[in-house]
Amino acid sequence: MTISEAQKVVDDWIKKHGVRYFNPLTNMAILTEEVGEVAHLMARIYGEQSFMEKSKTGEPSKALADEFADVLFVLICLANQTGTDLTTALENNLKKKTQRDTQRHKNNPKLNKA
Repeated sequence: MTISEAQKVVDDWIKKHGVRYFNPLTNMAILTEEVGEVAHLMARIYGEQSFMEKSKTGEPSKALADEFADVLFVLICLANQTGTDLTTALENNLKKKTQRDTQRHKNNPKLNKA
């Protein structure tokens, strides 16, 4: 699925199942909440935090994938609401990063440690 297709699929889903989009401020709060859930799992899977509870899906990696998908869904909702073409936005962002960071990371001694 392309990013453009994903934007259409989410828009169709909202129209069929969601009645309407939540307002952008509500979706921004939901996005923040979902990113927090990703952070919670990352701290436990890759960090030093331990799990106190069992994962909803049984496997932490499946739970993490589901949370990433939640973040992506809400991000796409916000893009749709604001008329943002995410394909173009990502292409432009990569061009900006390429021009700005061509040598920056290669010359960073912190990244060149073995």
